Parts: sequence; C-alpha cells; structure tokens
Amino acid sequence: MKTNLGRFFEDYTLGQTIHHAVPRTLAEGERALYHALYPARHALYSSDDFATHCGLEGSPLDDLIAFHTVFGKTVPDISLNAVANLGYADGRWLAPVYPGDTLRSQSTVIGLKQNSNGQSGVVYVRTTGINQRDEAVLDYVRWVMVRKLRDTPAPETHIPDLPDVVTPNRLVIPEGLDFTQYDFTLAGEPHRWSDYTINEQIDHIDGVTISEAEHMLATRLWQNTAKVHFDATNRDDGRRLIYGGHIISLARALSFNGLANAQMIVALNAGAHANPCFAGDTVRAWSQVLDRADTDAPGVGAIRLRLVAVKHGAKPFALRADDGKYDPSVLLDLDYWALIPK
Repeated sequence: MKTNLGRFFEDYTLGQTIHHAVPRTLAEGERALYHALYPARHALYSSDDFATHCGLEGSPLDDLIAFHTVFGKTVPDISLNAVANLGYADGRWLAPVYPGDTLRSQSTVIGLKQNSNGQSGVVYVRTTGINQRDEAVLDYVRWVMVRKLRDTPAPETHIPDLPDVVTPNRLVIPEGLDFTQYDFTLAGEPHRWSDYTINEQIDHIDGVTISEAEHMLATRLWQNTAKVHFDATNRDDGRRLIYGGHIISLARALSFNGLANAQMIVALNAGAHANPCFAGDTVRAWSQVLDRADTDAPGVGAIRLRLVAVKHGAKPFALRADDGKYDPSVLLDLDYWALIPK
C-alpha cells in the first residue's frame, strides 16, 4: 500500500521526532494572498520603506504567514486524523521571514494522554520552523486530539509542564529593530506603548463574514490537509470545520482598529479554539491588555494582549459563561506578545 492514512494516536511515542515534508519557498505572492484573504494593514508588513525606517532590511512577511506555513507542514503527520486542535503554548518567533526564504518543519512528541473513551487521545508536540540557513525562525507547542484506529493499550500518560507565559526576557527582538523614528501617521494610529493600561479592553468594532471559498483557499495556501477542513463527509453534520489559523489571522487583522501599532508578534503564550466555526459565521474581535514590558531595542516596548474572536451577536467582551466554560459565542482565545513603539 503506497497511500498514507496518516498517523493515529497509537502511532506516537514519547520523544519521537518527526521531520515533515515538503519545504516551501515563500515569495511576495504569499503576502498578496494573505492580504487578500484578511484585512491585514499593519505598516511594517505592508511597506519596505516603512520597515527600513524601523531598522529592518525590508518588509518581512507577516508573522502569521510564517506560523501558518510551519503549521501546515505538520498537518499530514500530526493532525491529519485530528478531532480538534486544542491549544498552543510557549511559542516564540525567533527571526523575521522574508520573501525568498525556504521553511521546513520538525516536531517532537513531548506528551501523550489517552482519552477515557479509548477511541482517541491527546498528542503534545513541540514544532520548530527552520529556514534555508538552518536557523530556527519559530518554535511552539501545540496539542491535538487524534483518533485511534486500533484497539491498543493506552500509553503511559505524560502531560508536559508548560509555562503560563513567555517571560519578557525570553522575547527575541529582531536585530536592528528601532522605533525611535517611527511614523505614527503612516502607521495609521497615534497610540503608543504608554497609552495602553493593563486590563484595558478594546472593541475592534469591525466584522468579517466567512465564506467557504476563502476558507478553502486558505487551507490550500497553507497546505493544511486535515480532513475536517476539506471533506464534508468527515463530520456527522456534513459541514467543513473552518481552519483555526484562519480565525487567528482574521482576528489579528481586525485588531488593527485600536492596535495598529502592535506591529510584530514575538510570542504565543497560550491559545485555545474554544468553539467551532463554519462558513456563514461573522467573526468579530476584542482585545484585553494583560501586561507591558520594556525591551533593550531603541524605542521598542512589548505589550501582552489577549485576543478574543467571537461570533456576531456575542455579548460585549464575552469570554466565559457562569459555569466557567467558554461562552458559546467565543471562537478563539489567544494570548500573545507584540512589539509596539514607546
């Protein structure tokens, strides 16, 4: 048999390292398609001139282009037979990705836990994205629920000890980044690091209604081959599940209205896809300021943000119901660090 059924829960072992096929060279086309799919407008990723005035060699590709590309490489080996992608932690962007860079991915299994029903289990992996110079550009942990195919004994449960937050001293600031000559007019908003207060909440106001066409384009663009996104017969309700990364990028793009100067994502502290999303849903977003930190880079501060994506009609700043579970309207709860001018 030459075709690949993908890995099932019983196919993973603790400490196993998987080198994912196929490397991908990114070009300006990825930027154009990304900006066509999402209302992305952050200046650092839109203008070479703006980026060079901030000390970079040119405009990098959006941080989430790197994330989606690295993530997509892992799908055939990690989540092809997934029930759901459950969460993220301890993620760091380690170097900007520029047009012409080639990325590949590798993952190490760092945790396993079979579910009580014996039909699935949770696999924890640490994934690293590597460029053509063998430099790590991205590193993160995710955990995913994967189906079992065979009736095999449950592995010994091992849940990794993961940090609640990437501490500011672990944030990697791109070499040369300098916001002392930052042009707030061209960036689109006047708000700087000192204008945001801890626990402040920001309603990003705008919304995007998801269509099947753009979702399918996104999953193909990032080569995410998970069956739940492509094959409507894979779910009992006959609907294709919207790729979680699509929701992340939509929410991040919507956050421009209020956070236009939160330019570079440098860490992913935690993340959860709280409820499923389907074509026809309208996505809106809000953010909460969780922390601020100084950096050694000139004019550069770090801001820790909770980004929440919700379905249209959600209560203002809805997050959790009275029972402590996520409100049914919440699609995404993402905790990340971004760099912002001081």
